[in-house]
Amino acid sequence: IPVDGPANVYCDNEAVVSNTSLAESTMKKKHLSACYHKVRECNAKGLVRIMYEPTATNLADVCTNILSAEEKRKKLHHVVY
Repeated sequence: IPVDGPANVYCDNEAVVSNTSLAESTMKKKHLSACYHKVRECNAKGLVRIMYEPTATNLADVCTNILSAEEKRKKLHHVVY
């Protein structure tokens, strides 16, 4: 499937978004540094766009976090009829 333009990658962690965008940020662990380096390369080439997704609107939280019934209903309302 051909993709026109950069792929959007949404993340609800502001530190991750800044570390993948800013070349001057450093990692304490070598394996993290290697992973972020590859993502930074892709970001610089325009292949991906790393963007912040607030927890309030993050639909993935339904599958990854423990939510109250009300929070789950609000988020699933956008996906399920």
